[in-house]
Amino acid sequence: MTLVENEEILRDDLKYYFMSPCEKYRARRQLPWKLGVQILKIIMITSQLILFGLNNQLVVSYKEENAMTFKNLFLKDYSGVDEEDYSVALYSQQAVYDSLFYVLDQYRQLGRLSVGPISYAEEDGKLLPLVICKEYYKRGNVEPSDEAYDIDAQLEKVCMAHDPTNVSQWKAENVSFFNLEFYRLVDIKITFQLKGINLQTVRSHELPDCYVFFVTITFDNQCHSGKIKIFLDIDALSSACKNWKISGTAQKNTHYLLVFDGFVILVCLTSAVLCTRSIVLAVKLLQRFSRFFRENYNHKVCKTDEKEFLNGWYVLVIVSDAMAIVGSILKMEIQAKSLTSYDVCSIFLGTSTLMVWVGVIRYLGYFQKYNVLILTMKTAFPKVIRFCCCAGMIYLGYTFCGWIVLGPYHEKFEGLSRVAESLFSLVNGDDMYTTFAQLKDKNSLVWLFSRIYLYSFISLFIYMVLSLFIALITDAYDTIKNYQKNGFPMTDLQRFLREQKDFPPSEEGSEMDTETGMGHPALCCCRRYSNVKIALPHIIKISITDNLILSKVPFYDDGSIVC
Repeated sequence: MTLVENEEILRDDLKYYFMSPCEKYRARRQLPWKLGVQILKIIMITSQLILFGLNNQLVVSYKEENAMTFKNLFLKDYSGVDEEDYSVALYSQQAVYDSLFYVLDQYRQLGRLSVGPISYAEEDGKLLPLVICKEYYKRGNVEPSDEAYDIDAQLEKVCMAHDPTNVSQWKAENVSFFNLEFYRLVDIKITFQLKGINLQTVRSHELPDCYVFFVTITFDNQCHSGKIKIFLDIDALSSACKNWKISGTAQKNTHYLLVFDGFVILVCLTSAVLCTRSIVLAVKLLQRFSRFFRENYNHKVCKTDEKEFLNGWYVLVIVSDAMAIVGSILKMEIQAKSLTSYDVCSIFLGTSTLMVWVGVIRYLGYFQKYNVLILTMKTAFPKVIRFCCCAGMIYLGYTFCGWIVLGPYHEKFEGLSRVAESLFSLVNGDDMYTTFAQLKDKNSLVWLFSRIYLYSFISLFIYMVLSLFIALITDAYDTIKNYQKNGFPMTDLQRFLREQKDFPPSEEGSEMDTETGMGHPALCCCRRYSNVKIALPHIIKISITDNLILSKVPFYDDGSIVC
């Protein structure tokens, strides 16, 4: 086969590889299988996410409402609203005893109190006992009036269990256990198990789940500040009910959902295989192209042209397919009542759906009027990352400073994560006045420091950092718009596809490349040349988004930059 024939075959393969699905169909009448699979996958994964989301909402609402029910049932004087994560605060010894015995009495009367299908947990036909544990210092003697104390810091833990049916007798027999020495007491924990059935799923034609609730009520006295906080936490474990019978219109449709999830897995596997095949073909095509240039033109393919063959969209699709497969398997396990990892499944399904919909932008990028976002993001991304690294150092400095200085005086600066969130809201102009107004002015020095701290942070990040951040993106956008209007610089690959053979000899040098889509490079692989004669150079000045000004750039007569 002659050189001309090899060149024409390679050029045809390259042109076909970089065609859009519609162009491939018009060129060779080959159906766009990958496009069809992606459209089908979008529909199926979105439908799967919606179905799982609706079911997950029922589960989450059931758990949250049961948690609120238990707080109202077992916590004395509960107001219905938690403050700083604790439910009730106690300030007297009598209030502690009353609240402690109130939990025991309410637990004994649970069957007559609860309006929901809740009952005691049983094992082998016996009720599981309620367990009370108190933790305290091994030995202690405190005399605040004499400013004296004698504490053994070693902790001891004493637990007792009882049957809920004989609470009164049990309290009378264990009076010494409830004789609390508060200066030694660290905390009291009451744990018990309850069982319930989520009947609301019957309306959605699904089998109700049976739940086991692990309830923990903690009387926290670790601070020894005269304020004991009561926390109520629950962990819920769902499982398939052993004995069930449903009559009427409700039917079990779990197997239909399992079949649907299996079909989603099959579609995602097909998509991943097709994308992997395309990546392999692209690598082989790049090797052919590089070998052809090296053997026939003694020319090395530049990095920009090499990146055109490595399509990042395929990698994104493969990752989204893998996450969708894992999420679908977890969803099937949840429906089969083998797992209860709703949160993990939601992360996999939600992230895969996000990636699938982001991947749609790839097909819009084939149209010049719709690919401005893609090109701008690709052009600005490297500079934005470098800029964020520099600005992040200043941001971290303000975060640590605000936490250590303002933390004791302002609720928005009590923890590092809360400080970072508060500063981020300030950058976006949220809650500025309340942040200033909520600072406690008991310490004049801290109040003055807070004003300097907040004013300097807001001025620096809103007026300078944020403005420069926007300027970087705007500069990249203006560059892309200018190229779309006046034409993009041509690379070696594009010159080859247009059957232009005047490739200049290349030498190793500095490279300035910004990734863009095929056919629209923002800046070709420009190298420094030494002792190379350029025919008819044009003297121009180009504004480069890398904050460089290139003058006297050698151009060919057709307006393309010498690569």
